Amino acid sequence: MTELTTEYRIARKGFFSPMLMLATLFLCYGTDLLAQQEQERMDKLGKSIEVEQKLDAQVDLNLTFTNEDGTTVRLGDYFDGEKPVVLTLVYYGCPMLCGQVLNGTVRGLKDTDLEVGEDYNIVSISFDHTETVDVAAKKRRTFLRQFHREGADKGWHFLVSDSASVAKLAEQVGFKYHKDDETGQYAHSAAIMVLTPSGKVSRYFFGIEYNPKDLQLGLVEASNDKIGSLADQVLLLCFEYNPITGKYGFAISTSLKIAGSLTLLLLVGFIVRSIRRDKKESEAHNVGLQGRA
Repeated sequence: MTELTTEYRIARKGFFSPMLMLATLFLCYGTDLLAQQEQERMDKLGKSIEVEQKLDAQVDLNLTFTNEDGTTVRLGDYFDGEKPVVLTLVYYGCPMLCGQVLNGTVRGLKDTDLEVGEDYNIVSISFDHTETVDVAAKKRRTFLRQFHREGADKGWHFLVSDSASVAKLAEQVGFKYHKDDETGQYAHSAAIMVLTPSGKVSRYFFGIEYNPKDLQLGLVEASNDKIGSLADQVLLLCFEYNPITGKYGFAISTSLKIAGSLTLLLLVGFIVRSIRRDKKESEAHNVGLQGRA
């Protein structure tokens, strides 16, 4: 009996060892497969919400929205032909990314030399058509306190909309979003847009942190030099917008042209000065010869 039991245990052990190995392999492979499938799903989702830059595209200024006071407004009400507009497409119930975008907008614009409401306007629009005016008003109060700049209350507006209006605007500026039915949350990119005073897409800034210098140059450029200082105009000669990075970088070609022009001017000045000096020396020499005669 003991021998049979021992043999049985050995046989059972020999049987279960391969089974255990197979189970382990299946578990590891299955986990890797699930991870790969999830990664593929996320990659596909990421591509579906990539911002499609539509520089110089005209937005429909007749699109209607509801502002934080419950008043029906036209998008064109925020475009006066003088001031550029910073456009942020968000949803106010976003648990993370939208808040970071708005926080980054505040930080970046606070450190510029431009005044909201005087030099430019900000329009934030929720792409969640279920969000209410009360939610928009509450979100507006929160970020106005953070901005803490004179004129912010008249220059930054938070709007809500039906799905058709905001979807059309998002399509016109190339901003994409997708609702996850399982979580009820929206997948979207992190970006803000600068529009010209007439409603054309001028610049995109990506991520959740926006360099104040880039924002200032973008706003000045979008305004067609109607805002900003002489220093900003000079900087725009030396810096150019890179649509891939959404940042301003050193404009090599323009700078080379400027440097070449300056070099040419210096050379011409040097030649003129040399000619005048030689002429004076020649005249002085002639006077000396006449004196000896």
